[in-house]
Amino acid sequence: MLATLADVQGYDYIVIGAGSAGCVLANRLSADPAATVLLLEAGGEQTLPEIRRPQDWPALRTSSANWGESTVVQAATGTAIPLARGRGLGGSSAINAMTFARGHRSSYDAWVGAGAKGWGFDDLLPYLRRSETAPGRDPALRGQAGPLRVAPAAPLNPLLAACWAAALECGHPRAEDVSGGLEEGFGQPDQNIVAGERQSAADAYLTPVAARPNLHVVTEATVHRLRLAGARCTGLDYRTGSGDTVSVACRGEVVSAAGTVGSAKLLLLSGIGPAAQLREHGVPVAVDLPGVGANLHDHPVCPVIYLPAQPVPPGMTNHGEVLGLLRSRYAGASADLQMLFIDVPVPPPGHAAVPAGYTIRPSLMTPYSRGTVRLASADPAAPPVLDPNYYAEERDVAVMVDGLRIAREIGEAAALTPWRDRELLPGPDLRDDAELAGYVRSGLGSYSHPVGTCRMGTDADAVVDLELRVRGIDGLRVVDASIMPSVVSSNTNATVYAIAERAAALITA
Repeated sequence: MLATLADVQGYDYIVIGAGSAGCVLANRLSADPAATVLLLEAGGEQTLPEIRRPQDWPALRTSSANWGESTVVQAATGTAIPLARGRGLGGSSAINAMTFARGHRSSYDAWVGAGAKGWGFDDLLPYLRRSETAPGRDPALRGQAGPLRVAPAAPLNPLLAACWAAALECGHPRAEDVSGGLEEGFGQPDQNIVAGERQSAADAYLTPVAARPNLHVVTEATVHRLRLAGARCTGLDYRTGSGDTVSVACRGEVVSAAGTVGSAKLLLLSGIGPAAQLREHGVPVAVDLPGVGANLHDHPVCPVIYLPAQPVPPGMTNHGEVLGLLRSRYAGASADLQMLFIDVPVPPPGHAAVPAGYTIRPSLMTPYSRGTVRLASADPAAPPVLDPNYYAEERDVAVMVDGLRIAREIGEAAALTPWRDRELLPGPDLRDDAELAGYVRSGLGSYSHPVGTCRMGTDADAVVDLELRVRGIDGLRVVDASIMPSVVSSNTNATVYAIAERAAALITA
């Protein structure tokens, strides 16, 4: 617990979750000294040394800083997939791979096409810029005074430089600012690394304002129910690390920033969601909102791994210093694949460890498959039932097969000859589409970019309106990746920061 406060009159704002969105909201809302703000975080204060060291991020997936959840067994693959999400100050920004990249502008314009008018790329650009300081980038496109100081890796790992050269050799365009949202092609994305250490949302947004007397941060506080009085949210109940239950009143707005899984679960536990499902678990129905927990989707990944012909220099940043945004042969109006070059072997879940190697990993940016987050029971301590329903749509498999073929073409290019010994996965014997489709399924992994379970929009299945207010309940908003109608064509963290920046402006307006 970083601060304590007993305010019987309640808070002006209560923010649930101290991840990327929650830290932004806590900072911006408490900038008004007359407003009292309570930030609640289920995890601790994040003291693991691996959090500071960028190259150690893979170890965090099995640490106490991760909720440690997995999906249900997927119908298309017969496997359950680990789905990482951060637990503690900074949330997922404290355990992710630190890539800071916007989706292509077409990603956001697709939101407008889905009914989220006013949320296109140009609408969100001021808030994308507000979050960042990006030295050396175009100041008309990139921010120059935001809390997050972002930059590409320097110097570039020579193996990854060779991968980049191989992509250009294969005819893919060079992107000058692949993080900016306007280019396709291959380039160096920005990273949330400052002076050799991770910069999480807590580092950038929370620590600088921790001394504000009107901001109170409570860790090890798991919110398990919103308090509703008629059609208004009036506060919440949370459980402390010692097992006590605390009730807190809110005279203004409660904002759930608990993430795609956490926000959906909290609404369901509070009686906001599909009525039939709530009754099944004995949860009294407050608002019948069928869209809560629906529309879950994510970026699936599947690697091509090579045995190196010479020792690979150890990665000193996030291991993935070059990526590309490109089109499969099935792409429509926008790029549908990301290709990430990684200086270590990253085998799929369930596959044997690879002692040495490097990875060229395609990921599907525009999945058609949709799944759900559901309650396992009315017990707040019970993990939710996570079913992204990966590869339910065969089109997704076909795009990933094309991604493997593109990855192999890059991997066999002359620029990588000094580094390449042989292909380890999927293995040179797998060549035709049916064989590669089998590997896509058996090699399924998650990029851990789930979105969509509290989708914004104006139709009957939308959970929040265009100002992120929960439909049917006053004084309650959702601000995190769950509100995205569709996932952006890149790593999601930069977009979550911008969503929270805009939400803070909407709330304070």
